[in-house]
Amino acid sequence: MENKAHALAAGAFVLGLLAVLVGLVIWFTRDNTVRNVYELSTRDAVSGLQPQAMVRYRGIAVGKVASIDFDPKVKGNVRVRITVDERVPLTTSSFATLSYQGVTGLAFIALDDKGESQVALKPNDDDPPRIPLKPSMLAQLQDRGEAIINQVEEVTKRANQLLSDPNQKRAADALENIAAASASANTLLKTLDSTVKTGLNPALEKLPDTLGTVKKAASDVSRVANNFNTTVGRLNVPDGPVERLSDGTKALAQAVDSFNSATLPRVNRVADDTSHAVRRLGRAADGINDNPQSLLFGNGGAAAGPGEPGFSAPAARP
Repeated sequence: MENKAHALAAGAFVLGLLAVLVGLVIWFTRDNTVRNVYELSTRDAVSGLQPQAMVRYRGIAVGKVASIDFDPKVKGNVRVRITVDERVPLTTSSFATLSYQGVTGLAFIALDDKGESQVALKPNDDDPPRIPLKPSMLAQLQDRGEAIINQVEEVTKRANQLLSDPNQKRAADALENIAAASASANTLLKTLDSTVKTGLNPALEKLPDTLGTVKKAASDVSRVANNFNTTVGRLNVPDGPVERLSDGTKALAQAVDSFNSATLPRVNRVADDTSHAVRRLGRAADGINDNPQSLLFGNGGAAAGPGEPGFSAPAARP
């Protein structure tokens, strides 16, 4: 009887301990967070996404995937229902993408919002609102894979054309030409170095003497300029040569004005009187030349002209 009592006591202790452990597990794992239901609909594949997968908002775990099935509203689409913490600030511009975790390949839902709208997304568990599921980077890469492969093939063809035998020969010829040009450049550099050593260096050695001569010439020019400035200053001093010359010029101008206004008219009148007298003297000389006896007997009366009393016609010449 004692053995049975000990066994019952041990069994009761074990059951009680198990109950306490279960209670502790439930206590520590309880979740009092209020979550709202949302739907995602996409035509892309959701490979790697499983129910109870994590839902993250900008890297923060905010919910889980509730279910994955076909969309009854859009034929051919996949519907994903998620539960999200009510504290997450979802708006009408929020969107979701399918991301993958590390190297395990496990997929999760990533929520994000670029702030294009400030209108909150109202939850409704009976008719959950839908959040757009944008293609992930892997989906975009798969969509563009064919175009990328075509471009790679085109690049490969062009590379083969570039590395063809004729082009390789052209490249070899170009390298030979470059080598020849390098040799010519080396020869030119040697010639230039020799020219510098034989021609330029002696000229540079004589440069200090030349600079000294130039400095001396510059000093002479400066001295001449100073002397010229001194001379100009002396000419321009008050009551100096320049001022005296100016006064003389003014006096000469006044004398010319006085001659033009007073003396010149008198000279003109004297010249006119002299001209009249000369003309009279000329007429007198002509009269004496025509009738010399007029000097002794005078001019007498003037001979009668035709039609006048006492006119007689001259006798005809034989």
